[in-house]
Amino acid sequence: MSSTETTPDKVLTLYERIGGAVAVDAAVDVFYRKVLADYRINRFFDDINMDKQAAKQKAFFTMAFGGPNTYTGKDLRNAHARLVKMGLGNDHFDVVMEHLSATLKELNVPQDLIIEVETLAESTRKDVLSK
Repeated sequence: MSSTETTPDKVLTLYERIGGAVAVDAAVDVFYRKVLADYRINRFFDDINMDKQAAKQKAFFTMAFGGPNTYTGKDLRNAHARLVKMGLGNDHFDVVMEHLSATLKELNVPQDLIIEVETLAESTRKDVLSK
């Protein structure tokens, strides 16, 4: 997963630089293991079909990272509206960010790519929290 690879006439997307579908799949699986084990946020997933949730998250990350766009889910505000009504706030978003960063580190993603993912994820905060 080198972050400097390019072809002569093409700069690789974040999706390609991070390792494509295999890397996204692994990251989502590890990420949700962490999230579901965390008492601070796991209640938000009590009534969620996690197989479907993981598939949606993989498609969303793939699209957001510049890979093939097969995401057919809701926009971020609508997707998280029920959770906001349950009390989802900045502290919870921070915990999710913590698990995302820890997941990428655990999977040995280069630091420059982790920063890129963190920046992208942080840019969704207002939409996720309906602010």
